[in-house]
Amino acid sequence: MTDAIIRLGDSVVQHGRHNDRVYLMTLSSSDFDPIHPVLEAMESLASENSYSKIFCKIPSSLKGDFLSVGYVEEAHIPGFFGGSEDASFMCRYFSQSRMHDESSGENCKVLDIALGRQDEQKEVRLPVNANCDICTPADVGEMADVFREVFPTYPFPVFDPEYLLQTMSEGFVYFCIRTEGRIVALSSCEMDTENRTVEMTDFATLPAYRGRGYSHFLLSEMEREMLRSNMLLAYTIARARSYGMNIVFCSNSYRYAGTLVNNTNISGGFESMNVWYKRL
Repeated sequence: MTDAIIRLGDSVVQHGRHNDRVYLMTLSSSDFDPIHPVLEAMESLASENSYSKIFCKIPSSLKGDFLSVGYVEEAHIPGFFGGSEDASFMCRYFSQSRMHDESSGENCKVLDIALGRQDEQKEVRLPVNANCDICTPADVGEMADVFREVFPTYPFPVFDPEYLLQTMSEGFVYFCIRTEGRIVALSSCEMDTENRTVEMTDFATLPAYRGRGYSHFLLSEMEREMLRSNMLLAYTIARARSYGMNIVFCSNSYRYAGTLVNNTNISGGFESMNVWYKRL
């Protein structure tokens, strides 16, 4: 089951039962003034489908409009839009259970441990039988197999080779580590070339190859490529309960921006997500 991606005005929204939410992925500047039609359309989607959350990534200058109708700010990234405008991650809840994370205690432990590793960069070398590449369309079948093996559920249809192929044509750059020709670890860069911002996402390592620092290695390669692509800022939305991924980002000089509560259907259920960012 996957959620639909549609347009409301000129803005891009994902919604569906899988994540039980409306997600304003891209708010078009043409919908800023007035913002109310987009807000009303999202409210209608949530009401008609009985979704329990609306999640929005917006310029912070519009935050007041969202706060006035019941949204809360769960994360904030300075200079997200072109280096000059901050981003606010705004949420509105329609059920008490969605607002309450039963794993919050464990998530706080993960965050404390990650913050204790701030800027503690780790050098990783690949073994002689491994190499790091940018994926090509010929890889999408094998990529889907890796994602399927690593994640019981995922917020986007990465198990579908056609989806991966489509995203490659829409500004996604996928990276992989191969061992003896087989893909054993993956990640992706979702570039916003207009705002010169990139999401570092889709990290997946096959169980037999974990503990080797492959996510650290991929992140370093991704940053180098994004610098060449003239990106200004990198960010990620990482599972709050994942020791490994939060440590990877914090130790590589990413800064904590906030936590999105019960935000994403990933690895078999709804989980809170930590937001991290770094100026490249």
